[in-house]
Amino acid sequence: MINILFFGPVADRVQMRETQMACTAGMRLQDVVAALSAQHPKAFDIVSFTAVNQTQVKDMQLPLHDGDEIAFMAKFSGG
Repeated sequence: MINILFFGPVADRVQMRETQMACTAGMRLQDVVAALSAQHPKAFDIVSFTAVNQTQVKDMQLPLHDGDEIAFMAKFSGG
């Protein structure tokens, strides 16, 4: 299983803080984003930061493995 975490406004739009997805052979980050975007299109319009196993990533072709953790966040502002 892949653990998926949502933070801030992204969590508000998907109406959950975390979920899981079965990991399949050859799965890549773009596959997870595509599946979640289809379910929650407005949430992924605001994602500006993605991390896999607590490391920021930009490569959507990144291979995923069973037990990986993905986090999606929007930009934070404030003071």
